[in-house]
Amino acid sequence: MARTAARLPAGRRVTDFITLGVIAKTFPIAKVREVLAETGKSSVRQRDLPAHVVVYYVIALALFMNSSCREVLRCLLEGLQWLKGPSALIKVAGKSGISQARARLGDDAVRRLHDETVRPIATPATRGAWFKHWRLVSLDGSTLDVADEPALETAFGRPGAGHGESAYPQIRFVSLVENGTHVLFGTKMAGCATSEIALTKDVLSALRAGMLCLADRNFFNYVMWGRARATGADLLWRIKTNAKLKREKSLPDGSYLSHVYPSEKDRRNKTNGVQIRVIDYRLEGVADAEPIYRLVTTILDPTMASAEELAALYHERWEIETALDELKTHVRGAKIVLRSKTQELVRQEFFGMLMLHFAIRGLMHEAALRADEDPDRLSFLHTIRVVRRKLPMFGAIPP
Repeated sequence: MARTAARLPAGRRVTDFITLGVIAKTFPIAKVREVLAETGKSSVRQRDLPAHVVVYYVIALALFMNSSCREVLRCLLEGLQWLKGPSALIKVAGKSGISQARARLGDDAVRRLHDETVRPIATPATRGAWFKHWRLVSLDGSTLDVADEPALETAFGRPGAGHGESAYPQIRFVSLVENGTHVLFGTKMAGCATSEIALTKDVLSALRAGMLCLADRNFFNYVMWGRARATGADLLWRIKTNAKLKREKSLPDGSYLSHVYPSEKDRRNKTNGVQIRVIDYRLEGVADAEPIYRLVTTILDPTMASAEELAALYHERWEIETALDELKTHVRGAKIVLRSKTQELVRQEFFGMLMLHFAIRGLMHEAALRADEDPDRLSFLHTIRVVRRKLPMFGAIPP
């Protein structure tokens, strides 16, 4: 019986079918086109690389950091080979064409797609994501090396090193992470001269009521604490042990109530103070432990969460270190700098990396729910290898 040759539907182009499977599921084509229209980046002319294709391509760049730009596009196109037959040649745009397509897209649409889509995903059934009724999130920052180009050094700066300057310019970013799923959200980036504290002011707007945010002592100050409290989230932050905190009321669990003030004058006059609960504790029998650890929290009632529970819980903050390692070691690759050569494309590439990480973490969360497992027990490295291996097959199937 004769077979009907596989072919594209009438009026459709090969590029209409370029997607990334699980990534297209996370970032549906309808949402991509909506963001492109809102940012004025929709393709007007019928190009080989229209804007919606370039968005998926930017995410794919993060999946193959060790491959050339052209090789990544070729990988996307291989999944379409069955439509034309094994002997047919599929045209792959050149390096110049790819660069022009990325430049036309810019960074605003990619950042906006990230901001509107990347969010916490844990459900009540997600293991390890909750402490009592609170969704656990953590706050931290890191840096990434970018290409050693004069324009990028001017835009982002080059940090100092032990002897002179670093080998590469760097970007700095601050994120929140959903502890149970390792989803990085609310991320803001800038040059390395911008401090983590400056970036954090904008990151805190991603907090919501019902969250319990953990943060290291470097983030605490009166203004930052007030910004975070104003979101409605509860807070559990470490604070420096030399902070002046008067024991105003001792609580049954060993913690105590105190106030923080915006200035020494306010402290003396007891004006503009904000009430906090203080938890001091030691780690007995732990090598290299500090003499004392001090936490402050907005949870003033010890019957809702005891000092012992909160002291144990604080160490969940290290989940963000694992998430940052996933981004920097397994997505980007060790000792690899971002490939982009202009500041606009660096931002585009950076948010593409974050969206890839979100898509993979979403896939892992879905698998964990089906198996009734903690997402922490699944291997991020194995998952990203599977996605890389299956990408050509995904490319042939529209979302």
